Amino acid sequence: MVDIADFANDLVQEGLDRALADRRAKAPVVAAHSFMFCECCDDPIPEARRLAIRGCTFCVICQGVNELNEARHAR
Repeated sequence: MVDIADFANDLVQEGLDRALADRRAKAPVVAAHSFMFCECCDDPIPEARRLAIRGCTFCVICQGVNELNEARHAR
């Protein structure tokens, strides 16, 4: 017998699955190599970051700002 908690859990899981699928569909194609300079501010991207995160296009500061803006708009 299915109770209301199971139904609510299924609805939440369905919403999460849909949100993740939308995010993956909108994700840009990862470049084969990282950019040498930030796409936003044109500052150089440190080599350690470029090696650790393949395909990065933003410096650490611009990436943080970008993520905060995305989180704010996701609400």
